[in-house]
Amino acid sequence: MRLDKFLSERTPHSRSTVKKLISAGKITVNGSSAVKADMNVTENDSITVEGTPVRTARTLTLLLNKPAGFISATEDKAEKTVIDLLPEEFQNQNLAPAGRLDKDTTGFLILTNDGDLLHKLTSPKKHVPKYYSALLARPFTEEAAQQLSEGIKLRDGTLCKPAEAAAYSRDGRQVLISISEGKYHQVKRMMAAAGNHVEKLHRIGCGELLLPADLKEGECIVLSDNDLCKLLKSGTVFSALFQTLRKTSS
Repeated sequence: MRLDKFLSERTPHSRSTVKKLISAGKITVNGSSAVKADMNVTENDSITVEGTPVRTARTLTLLLNKPAGFISATEDKAEKTVIDLLPEEFQNQNLAPAGRLDKDTTGFLILTNDGDLLHKLTSPKKHVPKYYSALLARPFTEEAAQQLSEGIKLRDGTLCKPAEAAAYSRDGRQVLISISEGKYHQVKRMMAAAGNHVEKLHRIGCGELLLPADLKEGECIVLSDNDLCKLLKSGTVFSALFQTLRKTSS
């Protein structure tokens, strides 16, 4: 396949932009600078764009803004699943949710047929942060924040890894939470162990990739290679996200 067509299908760049990047020496194929847009490449070639490796395998990864009322599964006899929300062209792509959001939890959910990516997103060893906005029954306290930061013990004795949390609304009931693991109902159980109750839970992002403000509930977008790089970042955007939420809540 032509290099410009190959990259236009796998990155956010159009074929005309790819040609400009080639002229600027910003695309490499197997370690050498690409010189022609029509050079032939395959999925076995190692390609970078501005230093970022291009995922050459024909995989598909979607970001869904999950509404309440759908379960994070590929099929279920009794319940509607997140697969039911996808457009027809994505229905038979062997997509699976990366991790799970509870039926009543909304927001950021990755669906992919890339097994390697699925493992990286769900493995607790990768320490990829996940960000949630929670509405609590009572104001969040400094004591609770301290408990979470030290690694709170759940009521069944399970010990959680340290988590970051801070109230961003004036009444103290809306809280931004960052965790790096995905235990069953973890955020809800953590807050219960801290003496509070989660009334609503919305996942905002993962790594450095956040839910787009214009992505409506039930809608999805195809992620580019640049998006996937952000998705797997282990750095934190907690402070910036907290400031944004505090401004929008006031």
